Amino acid sequence: MNIEEYISSGILESYILGLASPEEAGILECVMKNSAEVRAAFEEAQKTLEDLATAQAITPPEELETKIWAKIQAEQSVEEIHPLTIENTVHRIEKSPQKVYQDQSSGWKRYAVAASVLFLVSILGNLFYLNNSSKTQKEIAKLQTERQSQNLALQTSQEKLSILTNPNIVTVPLKGVEKHPQSQAMVYWDNASKDVYLNAQNLPKAPEGMQYQLWAIVDGKPVSAGMYSADKDTRIILSNIPKAQAFAITLEKQGGSDAPTMENMFVMGTV
Repeated sequence: MNIEEYISSGILESYILGLASPEEAGILECVMKNSAEVRAAFEEAQKTLEDLATAQAITPPEELETKIWAKIQAEQSVEEIHPLTIENTVHRIEKSPQKVYQDQSSGWKRYAVAASVLFLVSILGNLFYLNNSSKTQKEIAKLQTERQSQNLALQTSQEKLSILTNPNIVTVPLKGVEKHPQSQAMVYWDNASKDVYLNAQNLPKAPEGMQYQLWAIVDGKPVSAGMYSADKDTRIILSNIPKAQAFAITLEKQGGSDAPTMENMFVMGTV
């Protein structure tokens, strides 16, 4: 494992939060002495966690803090409250300065431990909060995406419905030719505006690089009536055809052709 992998393994965060095993902690301390890069990463991780705890501080449960301080005060009371006897007085007088210092140091250690516990609880609480917050944001984003899709589908349906209920619309069913008997499509031709719409969802999916092209048969000659794509289905005008005796659809190269490829005709229908 190289230095970068070691840094990204999570050992730095585990060490800072007191979750590393004695072996892991010993190895990390040794590595930090010999690697400035690891030491710098450790300091950065430590500052990040401290900043996180400060910026996103969450008050720990009241009962937890109460229990911690009650434990500390109970231990102090046991040490400080003794029967006032000559022996106890002599014992206190005979204590060496070193012993007094050790007792004071022990008291400060307990305060430090309690503070560390509270700090750790705050860090873990923040991490839990951020994790839940991230999940909530993802759920909100997912719901927003689904809602946008539903709104778009509803808008598309409303646009199609407005066309289908237009009294000027002439419906021209296109049936599959001999080579493609299962294929079907529907042309919607507005008699007033002469706009042409196409529903070709019952045609096979066009291969890569190919596209369906609608043709109007005008006085016995094929006239291009536009290129079909799924986003135009039924609701987008393909072309404007003043008159026609029939309509047909062929499969052409992407972008269309000037003349229909007759062997690639799929459907046809008369007006």
